[in-house]
Amino acid sequence: MTSSSSQQPFVAIACGGTGGHLFPGLAVAAQLRHRGCAVAVMISPKEVDQQAVHSARDLEIITLPAVALQNRNYLAFGRSFLRSWHKARQIFRAHPPQAVLAMGGFTSVPPVLAGKQCGAKTFLHESNTIPGRANRLLAPWVDTAFVGFPEAASSLKNRHPVVSGTPVRAEFQPRDPAQCRLQLGLDPHRPTILVMGGSQGAGGINRLILSVLPSLGQRNWQWLHLTGATDFESVRAAYAKYALPAVVKPFLAEMELAMGAATVAVSRSGASSLAEIAALRLPSLLVPYPTAADNHQLVNALALVCSGAAQMLEQKLATPEKCLTLLQDLVENEQTRAGLRAALVPWHAPRAAELIAEDIMQAIARPVAQSPVATPRVAAETCKAVV
Repeated sequence: MTSSSSQQPFVAIACGGTGGHLFPGLAVAAQLRHRGCAVAVMISPKEVDQQAVHSARDLEIITLPAVALQNRNYLAFGRSFLRSWHKARQIFRAHPPQAVLAMGGFTSVPPVLAGKQCGAKTFLHESNTIPGRANRLLAPWVDTAFVGFPEAASSLKNRHPVVSGTPVRAEFQPRDPAQCRLQLGLDPHRPTILVMGGSQGAGGINRLILSVLPSLGQRNWQWLHLTGATDFESVRAAYAKYALPAVVKPFLAEMELAMGAATVAVSRSGASSLAEIAALRLPSLLVPYPTAADNHQLVNALALVCSGAAQMLEQKLATPEKCLTLLQDLVENEQTRAGLRAALVPWHAPRAAELIAEDIMQAIARPVAQSPVATPRVAAETCKAVV
């Protein structure tokens, strides 16, 4: 790590493994830097993490061994967990943090445990309606648990839950679609469908969209399709086969441009993607990842659908005909899109990153008395509660 002024509070943010954990963490990191903190972002070795932090400025980037449990390989999981914990301890002994924030996923657990050993204030953020296993494990031990959806607070055994909303990066502001399309090599005037499956792509969404292509006919649509690495060549070949105007990429770091260019998005329903969709008021067809832990993506999607803020097509029920019918209404019916955009407004928490950073700074400045009452505090300007 590079040295920093001893006058700067040092905060570590553990947020690797998926874009859904990483990008909200980067948003909070930017706010902490703005408040004069030295910030280390702790990520996994995954390619998505390594690519996403290329543009990060004034941040320490620390790669920890991957610790996700895969294929019930508990021995490998335990070894990598201990390696991550040992590395975090070494770093924190040399440069003790005043605070450690976990953004979810097992990559974030060892730094929090190491931070507590150093006397740091500890925090987590849970962006989904149903908390992940790592955050459920950490919640009783951290000082404050921030949540994106109000109903997540009751699932975390934490004394100080705060409904903050899910942070999005400052770049996610409404943009001129024509300018965004030009920057991405698209026709500035054509309706544009953005297909995205999260930071690593989604095979199920890719296959669904390819099944629709033969039935498109002469529609004046164009496509921006982010495939993930595995399906890139086959998806690109399919658009070429049907002579459809499309920009196909395995990954795009500038998601604010992609969403800004889009008339409509076809997307998974990870909480970070939904927060970005809400920030840009982007009408969307959500296709929840069917094997997500605790089916949390379906619950996330239903929260928006029930408030009129999105449309949804479950992957197991999807047919080319259903998908095309929904897309046609979304792309060609301005009244449909206007209704979705209006319903998205309450879901955007524009100050989520600021609120989290402010709470961390206050905790560093003066210890907060412990309370036995687990009543969630709702921060101002947070996302819509689902009744």
